[in-house]
Amino acid sequence: MARILVAMSGGVDSSVAAALLLDAGHQVVGVTLRLWGGESDSGCCSISDVDDARRVADRLGIDHHVFNFGDEFDSYVVSSYVSDHALGRTPNPCIECNRHIKFDRLLNRSRILGFDQLATGHHARIVEKPDGSFRIARSADRAKDQSYVLHMIKSDQLKDLVFPIGNLTKTDVRKEATRLGLRVADKPDSQEVCFITSRDGRSDFLNRRIPLTPGQVVSASGEKLGEVDAVELVTIGQRRGINLSGGHGPRYVTEVNVPERTVTVGSSLDLLVDQTPLETVQWIGGRTDQEVLVQTSAHGKSEWATVQDCEVHWVKPHKRVATGQSVVFYQSDEVIGGGLAR
Repeated sequence: MARILVAMSGGVDSSVAAALLLDAGHQVVGVTLRLWGGESDSGCCSISDVDDARRVADRLGIDHHVFNFGDEFDSYVVSSYVSDHALGRTPNPCIECNRHIKFDRLLNRSRILGFDQLATGHHARIVEKPDGSFRIARSADRAKDQSYVLHMIKSDQLKDLVFPIGNLTKTDVRKEATRLGLRVADKPDSQEVCFITSRDGRSDFLNRRIPLTPGQVVSASGEKLGEVDAVELVTIGQRRGINLSGGHGPRYVTEVNVPERTVTVGSSLDLLVDQTPLETVQWIGGRTDQEVLVQTSAHGKSEWATVQDCEVHWVKPHKRVATGQSVVFYQSDEVIGGGLAR
């Protein structure tokens, strides 16, 4: 029997994770993170989510605590999100929250408090290799798989983690919650950035923190085609929200240059590239020169490529990847590395 701290977001996944560990005979304690002190009506940072987690803990008969990591969340997630947009990058705040908050600050806190493991409700699996090392692997439910947003977790961290629902489908998770009589059984999944309200949106959030500058939309040859209200809000591959003059057919963003206040657009073919440069590369278990599966978005399709130094070489032309987005490498279902696009 292990003493396990379960990160309970107030959603169905982490609630069932706690229940499964309890049924397995472990000593379980729940914790909900207070991360965002501002207004929130979505994601996992609202007051109602804390209340939902507490009610589930009461139903299961386990202790429940709230940890305040607001300062860390603001420094590592919110501030980074804002500064990335100011530079024309496309950040993924969920990945940075996992990197700095859940699997750094919270994991270290659980160790200090004497817990054997930290559990979360992520849809992913942890596999142990013959040499005793650990890797993240895709979950049983491919549609809900979250291995992409967990790729940065190191092997020495994984030995102290457990993902109890990794072998279940989402349907199975909800059935288990219903069987247990948990009020969150039918609670919708959080979809948006938790610190941005659905009412005001990203533009309003950023406009209160950085100046948003209008810019010109141009072709690859420099021909002016239209305008955008804020260069900082545009991302590679975007089609909607670009004010173009007529007669050009579908156009997609191929480059964002904040200092020059220009957005370059082209056809769908202009989006395709043979290589994707990376800022940094982290390997798990050693680099490989063999072809690997590479995923460039949370639920995107994996494509074959080789990784040489800090560059992905695609077997078939691939859509441009926005600067700042994670690029994750797989062997079969296992994460073997990743980096950030530049």
